[in-house]
Amino acid sequence: MNDEGPTPPFARAVIDRDAERRADPAIFDDFDADPASRVLLVHGDRALFAEQVEGSAPALELLHPADAPAGSLRAYLGRGDAPARAYELRVVDDATAEAVEPEAARWVGLRAAATRLDELGAGLFVEALALANWHAAHGFCPRCGSTTTPVQAGWARRCDRDAAMLFPRTDPAVIVLVTDDDDRLLLGSNALWEQRRFSLLAGFVEPGESLEDAVVREIHEEAGLAVDRVEYRGSQPWPFPASLMLGFEARVAPGVDPATAKPDGEEILELRWFTRDELAEAWGGVTLPGETSIARWLIERWYGGPVVAPDRSPAWSTS
Repeated sequence: MNDEGPTPPFARAVIDRDAERRADPAIFDDFDADPASRVLLVHGDRALFAEQVEGSAPALELLHPADAPAGSLRAYLGRGDAPARAYELRVVDDATAEAVEPEAARWVGLRAAATRLDELGAGLFVEALALANWHAAHGFCPRCGSTTTPVQAGWARRCDRDAAMLFPRTDPAVIVLVTDDDDRLLLGSNALWEQRRFSLLAGFVEPGESLEDAVVREIHEEAGLAVDRVEYRGSQPWPFPASLMLGFEARVAPGVDPATAKPDGEEILELRWFTRDELAEAWGGVTLPGETSIARWLIERWYGGPVVAPDRSPAWSTS
C-alpha cells in the first residue's frame, strides 16, 4: 500500500492563520478598512454560498466587511490566497440570515459541499464552523458560571467575573481500519445509524491514554478483538462539533480468530468482514461512509481507489 497520495478531505487547508495578529486591538478596524478583506457568514451549521450559474462549482459567498452584517460573533480566520487578503467569520442569527439571503438553498452545510470546494474554501469553512461551535458552547465560565466575552479576535473568551481565559479545545478521536491476515476489512454498523450503514470503528481518546492504546481499547470494546501493528495514517478536523479524527490501521493480533469478532450490542450492532471483491459486490445493499469522512479516505487507501461495483458507478453515499 502506497502512503503517498491525496490527504483526507478536510485536511486540505491552505490558510495562514496569522495568529500573531489576534492580540492587536486594532485588528477589526484594520480589517474593515481593507478593501481586500472578506467575510464568511455562518448560520447554525451552514455557510452562505454564492449563487450558482449553470455549470459553476460551489463557492462560498465572501462579502466585503461593509456589505456584511455585524453578527453575534466576529473571529479573525487568517490569510489565504493572497498575502493582502484577510478573512473573517461572522455568525448570524435566524432573522439576520433571512434578511441577508432568504433563499434556503444558498445556506449550505459542510458535509454537502466540502469536497466540491477548492482548498481555500474548504479550509475556511472547516475553521469557521469549528470556531463557531466552540463559542456557542462556551458562553459561560465552566469554573464559576459567569458570562464570558470573546477576546483575541475571537480566539479566546474571558470570564466576566475573574478574567480567567478560555481557549478553544479539540476532542481527539481515533478511527481504525482493521484488517486480518487475509487482508479483509472489518466494518461495523452503529446503533444510531439506519440499517445496512457500515463504517470503520472509532472512539474518543480517554484522559491519560496514548493514541495507540486508544486504538487497541476501542477495537476490543466494540468488536471483542485484540489488535496490534497499529500504524498512524493521517488526520482531519471534524467540526461536528469539535473533534479531530486520527486515522489508524491495525491488524488482528497473531493467534486471534477473526471469526470471534462480536459487536458490543450497545454502540455496534453488527460486524462484517469484506474482501475487496465482496465490498464491491455489496453495492446497493450496504451504505458506506460519505465523501467528506476520513473513514472513506482510509477505506479507499485499502481498496486501491474508489469502490466500484461490477458494471456500476462508485458505490459511495454522499451523506
